[in-house]
Amino acid sequence: MTPELQEKLTVWRRHLHAHPELSLQEQETSAFVQEKLREIGIPFEAGIGGHGIVATLTRGQTQGRVGLRADMDALPITEATGLPYASKNPGVMHACGHDGHTASLLGAAALLAADPGWSGTVDFIFQPAEEGFGGSRAMVAAGLFERFPMDRIFGFHNWPGLAAGTIAVHDGVAMASGGRITITIDGHAGHAGMPHLTRDPVMAAGHLIVALQSIVSRSVDPLDTAVLSLCTIEGGTAPNQIAGKVVIRGTMRYHRDAVKDTILERIEQTCAGIATSFGVKVTFGIVMGVGVVINTPEEAGLARLAAEKMRAEVRLDLAPSMAGEDFAHYLQQRPGAFVWIGNGDLRAGAELHGPAYDFNDAILPVAAGWMAEVAKAALASNQGAGP
Repeated sequence: MTPELQEKLTVWRRHLHAHPELSLQEQETSAFVQEKLREIGIPFEAGIGGHGIVATLTRGQTQGRVGLRADMDALPITEATGLPYASKNPGVMHACGHDGHTASLLGAAALLAADPGWSGTVDFIFQPAEEGFGGSRAMVAAGLFERFPMDRIFGFHNWPGLAAGTIAVHDGVAMASGGRITITIDGHAGHAGMPHLTRDPVMAAGHLIVALQSIVSRSVDPLDTAVLSLCTIEGGTAPNQIAGKVVIRGTMRYHRDAVKDTILERIEQTCAGIATSFGVKVTFGIVMGVGVVINTPEEAGLARLAAEKMRAEVRLDLAPSMAGEDFAHYLQQRPGAFVWIGNGDLRAGAELHGPAYDFNDAILPVAAGWMAEVAKAALASNQGAGP
């Protein structure tokens, strides 16, 4: 990558960082990407599955076709970096690095557009709404693989705590599946000084939270992997009134469906037990995610090959993450691989989804270069991978 392109990608990334947009609201981000694709000279189609974009570049006579994906949305987090390019949108922040992913994919497009030494078709997929709003599912439903019949698909996520520029490739499971949990406890409101006339959902919620935390430690095989996190609790409006309702929200994560089934069964049993014990009504609901991110063997090999061509350090020994990624939905449709690219040292508050997080611009050449190289490696493999 030339210094000029690296500088351009840095400027683009920081512009995106300063102008984040939430899932399903990526209108300005999409317009910015379209502007840069025109600048690079690559045709595209917009409005796919919402604000999604697919740009397509074809060279030579080879029939192979490969997809490269980046996500564009931000999170409802207030930024605390103090950077000169910090978010200008209060309460919204690129706290997961999707600004860097988008800039990297634009960089890969620029590299491939300037490189005559490959043949085939590359689709550059700029996806909206990754952060729990089904962006990949929406793009697939909009005919992604019918309109752009790619044989394989690849993507990456930056990874704080992994040495900058190191590329981690998993054989098989890379990231977890899961679901978003909502538990509603309906009791009977009343005066805080007359608790015997109420049915207290706050007390029931306290016992329920403690009881639910025993599921992973006592109902899931210790050799399996699972997470059950209860992250928000809402209830009550006055300090001298026992509330009538409490709502608890959280998430569960797993790598195997059998573990999912165990957790769901135990949550339902625990909710029923708390309802009986405290005389309240407990309603449990869950919205499931799209699945486990599972790299296919041949494509994991191509991801390693591309990393080696970049002369990047390659790690094959990292355990899968319990974080989720809706790239899984693409991998249910096509073979592919999803890698991690090190973002550098982990600092307190600068973890993924942390208020002090920032994408490391120094890894833009590695990320963009890896995406370009994996596309070329896939097209050159001539293995006939398909749907």
